[in-house]
Amino acid sequence: MIGIATIVLIAAPTLAILIMLVVPRPPLAEVLNLLASILAFSAALGIVVLAPAHGVRFLDRYIIVDPLGAWVILCAAIVYLLASIYARGYMRTLDEDERLPRFYQLFALFALTIFAAPLMNNPGVYWIAIEMTTVVSTFLVAFEQAPESIEAGWKYIIIVSAGITLALLGTVLFYWAGTFSLGPTYQMTWATLRHAAPHMNHTLLILSFLLVLVGFGTKVGLAPMHTWLPDAHSEGPAPVSAMLSGALLNAAMAGIVRYLAVMHRAALFALPDQLLVVFGVTSLVVAALFIIRQRGVKRLMAYSSVEHMGIIAIGFGFGGPLGVAGSMYHMLNHSLNKSLMFFGAGNAMRSYGTKSISRIRAFGTQFPVSGALWLAGAIAITGAPPFGLFASEITILRAGFDGIGLWAAIIMTVLLIVIFIGFLNHFRQMYFEPADPDAPPPKPTSKWSIVPMWLALVPLLVFGLWWPHALWRDFQVVEHNIGAVVAATPPAQARIGLRTLRWPV
Repeated sequence: MIGIATIVLIAAPTLAILIMLVVPRPPLAEVLNLLASILAFSAALGIVVLAPAHGVRFLDRYIIVDPLGAWVILCAAIVYLLASIYARGYMRTLDEDERLPRFYQLFALFALTIFAAPLMNNPGVYWIAIEMTTVVSTFLVAFEQAPESIEAGWKYIIIVSAGITLALLGTVLFYWAGTFSLGPTYQMTWATLRHAAPHMNHTLLILSFLLVLVGFGTKVGLAPMHTWLPDAHSEGPAPVSAMLSGALLNAAMAGIVRYLAVMHRAALFALPDQLLVVFGVTSLVVAALFIIRQRGVKRLMAYSSVEHMGIIAIGFGFGGPLGVAGSMYHMLNHSLNKSLMFFGAGNAMRSYGTKSISRIRAFGTQFPVSGALWLAGAIAITGAPPFGLFASEITILRAGFDGIGLWAAIIMTVLLIVIFIGFLNHFRQMYFEPADPDAPPPKPTSKWSIVPMWLALVPLLVFGLWWPHALWRDFQVVEHNIGAVVAATPPAQARIGLRTLRWPV
């Protein structure tokens, strides 16, 4: 059954792309992309339910379906479905009917590459899949063909490709480190690297991991390698921004986590974990500074992505039952929440005809429904209760206070308060400051642009009030595969494990 679900996951967007190439009609392209997203979401749910703890391998072990990959795919499939619904309302406002089939072809291909990356069992092929996501999404970032979007596309592909090149060098060094125990040639898989890790040279492993962390960290958007992210997220169409933030970044983070497991199998705990925590804290600092002084509405959302990927990195760096579970839960909640925020930002931009926060006024009065949804999403994205991000952030903070990351947990707490104040201050301006009487009335929004906001907000509220206990199985497996329990948590907590944990608040 899991093989059928994996085939459906890959085949749905592939068939949609092929049909759109043969029959490039805008209405058909919209329907095909939406159907592909529904099928992909259904398949992703099946994969999460069916994925065994040890993983399933296909095609001579080049493809693996394990709990970590299944979780990342589910997050991506959720965003793909929500963004496909939203695109039906948003893309029609661009007056690009002739180019709509090309957009949906690239959009489905982008989703396909994101789905493929976590399935790659060979680190080298995983690198190729991540690079393919860069190539495809560059055209989507520059789709509107404005000078700013074209510049953002060039900046995106140059910076990310440079970072990914470092990740390739790190991958090669990991392979070389394995040759000393496995021979000059061997089939490089994640399991093979973990098996050979105890016999690898520690200095070479540390250098390899640092290159991989910087390389894939560039793709994740960790500071100070984040400089492509604000431009790409702010200049691309809103559905593309949601996919970049809620789906792509998680797929790149999965590679870092799998290499982290290799380091732990080599009994290297402190340095790799501390590197992740340092990059995460740096991302929070940078995000806080730029969120406070931000003037563009979509750039505000982009720096929020830097913040939350930093939080996820901190959680994996803390390790242990709480750190890993909190980070994985944060992936899901962030995917939902950031989709909601970019949808609201897209509605505001199209209605008011501007990206400037200072020119968006009385949004809640002009648009009561979408305004209320967007404001609720803004409260949720800052980590306020009773939404899902509050639960995942509290879990990560508990991992830091209970383990070896006390200093980082304290800094994280302070920065989250700063971001809460700065982020919501921008929404205070957009909602409660009076509108310019000479400004033209805002344009109405489509129902297609409001429905996915509901579909994102309701699960966020549910996951904040109720943490499904069935999720702990996958979190426990990933924590065991990373192998950081003893190093990152006190012995008593390590013995407790995830089986006895409940909702953290």
